[in-house]
Amino acid sequence: MTDRDSLLRRLHELRSEHRDLDTVIARLSEQGGVDQLQLQRLKKRKLLLKDEISKLESRLIPDSIA
Repeated sequence: MTDRDSLLRRLHELRSEHRDLDTVIARLSEQGGVDQLQLQRLKKRKLLLKDEISKLESRLIPDSIA
């Protein structure tokens, strides 16, 4: 397995977790009496995942000559 393959696999895992968190956050937000601290932690985790996804995507895209 190449480095690129492992990066793509990791990217897929992160995107999947990001989507799952999005679903969980949406469901919790719809409910009444939600633990705001838990919701805040989930949103923070989602943002961290988004940053990590962006970093991996930039590593996978070859530098363009401008």
